[in-house]
Amino acid sequence: MITRRQILKSSLLALGALTTTRTTRAIAASNKYGIVGQRAPELKVDYWIDEHGKKTEFKLADHQGKWIFLKGFQSWCPGCHSHGLPALKKISDALAGNPDVVFAGIQTVFEGGWINTQGKVRDTQLEYDLKLPMGHDPGGESGRSYTMTDYRTGGTPWMILINPQRIVIYNDFRINADKAIEFLKAQTA
Repeated sequence: MITRRQILKSSLLALGALTTTRTTRAIAASNKYGIVGQRAPELKVDYWIDEHGKKTEFKLADHQGKWIFLKGFQSWCPGCHSHGLPALKKISDALAGNPDVVFAGIQTVFEGGWINTQGKVRDTQLEYDLKLPMGHDPGGESGRSYTMTDYRTGGTPWMILINPQRIVIYNDFRINADKAIEFLKAQTA
């Protein structure tokens, strides 16, 4: 059985290995965003498409024992197009075929719901040639997506990495794609 201390240690190691703009200590000390070290809540996304644009389902529970990389985006988000989606593409392509790693993109709508529509999910998938399931999470009455609320994200782009014990070990705006690839390959070797 994995202990809380082991989870926190692996989370800090992952933060140090994957982050680019802030120090590990600053991220670990910040409680404003993210749920690093906590069990990943099941996603409340009811619209998913597969890599071919056909309706599908995606649940964390279906991927027990695997690393799960989630990417939150909005179709009109400049940071998503300059960094987030290219990073997702690079990481998912580098680990394509690895049975121990699963990827999914989620359009986490918190503004511009009239533009960030279900149709934009497929447009984004095609634009970046993403061969992974993608969802649309418009949220509820709060005006924030359920994913953003449950994972305490700060907006988009947002990266979430969940370990095989379903503990969130990375939850932040930016990720170093090369370091993420190196980290995930080492974890699944």
